[in-house]
Amino acid sequence: MFGPAKPLTVDFVQSLVRSLGEHVEVEYLPPNVIARTSEAIAWWTRPQKRHMHFGDTQGDMTGISGRVFPQPALLWMASESALDVRALKEDRRPDIESKLCVAPYWNTYEDGSVCLGSMRTPGASTVASIEQWEQSFYDSAFTHGNVGRVTRYEGGFEGLWKSLEGKDEFPVETLIDLPETVEQFLSGER
Repeated sequence: MFGPAKPLTVDFVQSLVRSLGEHVEVEYLPPNVIARTSEAIAWWTRPQKRHMHFGDTQGDMTGISGRVFPQPALLWMASESALDVRALKEDRRPDIESKLCVAPYWNTYEDGSVCLGSMRTPGASTVASIEQWEQSFYDSAFTHGNVGRVTRYEGGFEGLWKSLEGKDEFPVETLIDLPETVEQFLSGER
């Protein structure tokens, strides 16, 4: 049997929130981190060179698999079991009004989410997990297109990456502009 109702106290509500896992540990946020919540982290990476792996599900990309390719600047967002990625035309930390582009990769969907397939995810969305997310993304095999075009390059996805082997810079003019800002991407208003 229940007794008479009692008003909730601030201490009780704070204790309840902590017990539900909503307490985020204090973390130092480096300059590449754009946003952080208890469930997700968003960061950007400058253009860089990375090893990429291609599977043989679609097209003939296995001949260049494992080689180093220049990458565009990217905006990433990860939660415990999901990864989203968009490309940036400028090599600078984006602000909330920065316009985004389609990430020029197979295994990505129209909304920027990544098909994780056999990708080994860190299972966390912390500053410490950022490097693991990136490494897992590039270590996975890019095997299939999930949307129409991912690049403006005349030869499409295959032609783009085959042309980039041994190059120093990613050609940002091949990126497809989106009517989406960083703020819309982070809030899910796509």
